[in-house]
Amino acid sequence: MVCTLDDLLEERGMTLTALADQIGVTNVNLSVLKNNRAKAIRFSTLTALCDALGCQPGDLFRVEGGGSST
Repeated sequence: MVCTLDDLLEERGMTLTALADQIGVTNVNLSVLKNNRAKAIRFSTLTALCDALGCQPGDLFRVEGGGSST
């Protein structure tokens, strides 16, 4: 799973700090998400991100290889 938050911020001319302030999440937590180091995300945080960025969850994340097929 790859987070595309950096791309969305750039497209909207928004800083990570401004987004963090808007949704009430720390810069550190958003940075962990942005740099693909997060293991999970709360639905409330995901909803706040989508509301602030005017996007859908599928715009924030994409699946890249590494999955197993059974």
